[in-house]
Amino acid sequence: MSTSEVTSADAPGRAPAPGANPPSSPRGGPDQDRYVFRVSTSLEDEPIIDMVLADCFGFEGIVAGPPELSVTEPGRNVVVEYDGEPVANVGAFSRMVTVPGAVLPAAHLTRGGVRQTHRRRGLMTRLMRWHLSQARDVHQEALAVWWASEAKIYQRYGSGLASINQRFSIDNRDVKVRVPEWDGRLREVPAMSALPDVRSVYESVRPHQPGWSSRPDPVWVLLLADPPPEFRQGWSAKRVVLAEGPDGVEGYAIWQRKQEWSGDIRNGEVNLVEIAASTPGAYAYLWQFLLSVDLTRTVKCDFRPLEDPLLLLVDEPRALYPSTTDGLWVRLLDLPTALTGRRYSNPLDVVIEVVDDLFPQNSGRWRLQAKDGTATCERTTDPADLAGSINVFSAIYLGGTTLTWLAAAGQARELRPGALAETDLAFSWPVKPTGLGIF
Repeated sequence: MSTSEVTSADAPGRAPAPGANPPSSPRGGPDQDRYVFRVSTSLEDEPIIDMVLADCFGFEGIVAGPPELSVTEPGRNVVVEYDGEPVANVGAFSRMVTVPGAVLPAAHLTRGGVRQTHRRRGLMTRLMRWHLSQARDVHQEALAVWWASEAKIYQRYGSGLASINQRFSIDNRDVKVRVPEWDGRLREVPAMSALPDVRSVYESVRPHQPGWSSRPDPVWVLLLADPPPEFRQGWSAKRVVLAEGPDGVEGYAIWQRKQEWSGDIRNGEVNLVEIAASTPGAYAYLWQFLLSVDLTRTVKCDFRPLEDPLLLLVDEPRALYPSTTDGLWVRLLDLPTALTGRRYSNPLDVVIEVVDDLFPQNSGRWRLQAKDGTATCERTTDPADLAGSINVFSAIYLGGTTLTWLAAAGQARELRPGALAETDLAFSWPVKPTGLGIF
């Protein structure tokens, strides 16, 4: 097994990053020498990681795929062992994420958990601190993003709620789609055969949609692949319908169906795994198809943006039965690099005062100036116009969460009248952020 203890080395050929090496024991005590933190540098640890996650999340019957389809990134996964037994894990992916007006490298933290018998011992804190330090100081990533299984845990590490997602549970008997004119057709294709077209559509939309991430080949294969039938809980194999326009494929929907009956009455369901389109017509016709699948009554989907066009396309938006939930969480690691890496919708000249307990380099006063879309961010001794923790400025980064909203919750402070509105206008973006798919 190829591993390296975190206490002895970081990345090959690099000096250890400041704060990147957690101790062998998180809080001392008589068992302090029994915990070992190690960086996994091989896919051989995949079964170990799956075992830890199965215990943390209550999964059963995890089916390991072939190594070539593993999404684990060697060197960016840390396993904690207690007397040789794996008890905790956190990993990260090196991917790109779309932010307002740009696409930037970001640490995508994932697969985090601590087994039930080892909670409340500081393991997650040490793992998160290590990963965030590595992302900033070794991988040169100015921000990290993640989905939170429990939001209250991960806010401790400086993250802010950067997007809100919607879920729909649509009664297809009570809703019709008003489709625009569109010179195209829909075509069903085998899931794996659709991969090139699905990826092409996604890549055409991704640079313009804040919150969407790049996807390596194994992620696409796993998205379209099916587990064995015994693990599908009654759902069909995945299906793909393509929306083809005059110049090629303009949209796709990946979906499944479950056939159910209430006596002699149809009661089937459609599970929409993912939908994306580069044109309004393709999007509308895909939804018309999904809402008219024979012998079904309900269409369920997740990861929809707050301003989903479907709300305006249907004749009865209440029949979508929308609910909201937290989406992507963002953590700015290198404040000036992150703030100058995105673009801005309006001129801005504001002094922000930031508190960051993990990275003191981010703390203090910064003058953020934006002109013609681009910005500078430099240290200053001038009086602050706005103040907040790093969580606050992480939350507003993608343009979906406003400082005014955060101030209403007592999380941001306006020290100069008008500074909230000026900053919100500059950080806003025409396309609201959303995350698409758990990574």
